[in-house]
Amino acid sequence: MKTNRATLVALLTRRHVAGPAWWSVLSRLPVYLMALAMVLVVREQGGSYPQAGLVSALYTVGMALGSPLIARCVDRRGRRAMLMGTGVVYPAALTALVWTTEPGDWAQPALALAAGMALPPANAFMRSLWARLPLRDYERETAYLWEALLTEILVIGAPLMLAALMLTGSAGIALTVVSTLGGIGALGLALTPLPEGANATPGSGAGNHAPSSWLGPLRSTPMLTLTSTMALCAVPIGLMTLAIPAFVDEHGSRGSTGVVYACWGVGSALGALWLGRSQSQVAAHRRFPRLVLAYAAGTGLPLLAVSPLTLGLALAVGSVPIALVSACEMSLVATVADDRSLTEAFTWASLATVAGDAVGLQAGGLLMDQFGPRGVFAAAFGIALLTALVAFACRGVLSRHTSTTVPEPSDSC
Repeated sequence: MKTNRATLVALLTRRHVAGPAWWSVLSRLPVYLMALAMVLVVREQGGSYPQAGLVSALYTVGMALGSPLIARCVDRRGRRAMLMGTGVVYPAALTALVWTTEPGDWAQPALALAAGMALPPANAFMRSLWARLPLRDYERETAYLWEALLTEILVIGAPLMLAALMLTGSAGIALTVVSTLGGIGALGLALTPLPEGANATPGSGAGNHAPSSWLGPLRSTPMLTLTSTMALCAVPIGLMTLAIPAFVDEHGSRGSTGVVYACWGVGSALGALWLGRSQSQVAAHRRFPRLVLAYAAGTGLPLLAVSPLTLGLALAVGSVPIALVSACEMSLVATVADDRSLTEAFTWASLATVAGDAVGLQAGGLLMDQFGPRGVFAAAFGIALLTALVAFACRGVLSRHTSTTVPEPSDSC
């Protein structure tokens, strides 16, 4: 039997898979750094932190408002028009923001909102595509492990790429380059041929019968249960995101914050590579609560830290299940969501995670002054344990399959 790494390499180099997989990586570069990049641009233009925060916040609001609508259009009308449209509008809006506006202009926050709404739906589309491609079960599990691993890589690597671009120019040039690369990736993803039946279109009948409720896939009890659990699962991440630098600063080692954060991401990535394949033999709805319990145990390890070094070690060990949880969540979305609205379902799943993380960040800020970083770590541990209990309680609901099509393995891929 192939190793997990060999299966991943074989999958990502396969005909009809390599093209969309790698174009989607390029298209997703802006997702993990654009909010930070806009803060840097506004500050570079002489704007205040409140002005920078407003522009970045409106960009995020635009994503939250526009992403489900764009994903629904992809499910109903096919990928090409929406990916090509957003692939042009998104970099155009951000380029205009950088080079034709300045802090205090009404146009700057308006363009930030428009850019957020026009973000190419590469994340959701690619994850829904993995569900539609004619793959074997272990290959699909590997594909979602790749998605989880890619998230870790981009979270760490995309800001480093932004920093490298800023060394050779301004924040404005860096933002323009990254948004243009994202647009090019979306265009490439739109024009790359896919295997027959891998992308629902109006002509295939799927788009004509997609659910019409504004709730879309959230009308499904299993999907609503899953997204709610995912949001709760993300709250400890937000809490720890705030507690980690506070702990390091408290111990007088502010310069090592980046290294400690990196330990968090590296542990998660290694967990996906080392343990991912062994997980696929257990049904996703049974595997999910076990992984969330392991994740909860991992969030408790920072409570044992007494220095930045031991915190880094605790994060490296404790983060091992994180990518596995994320991959299992994607497998469950593909299982419980209606096949006719998969792209929108993955969009709601991503938004649930973002919302949970935001709640954790806000709660961490409120708790920090009163309880310090150790108190915030304790809160993260407690909420993670609660999430594990919820996940175990929801096993029966998450075992319900509502997907209307199950692709069979084929050599056409």
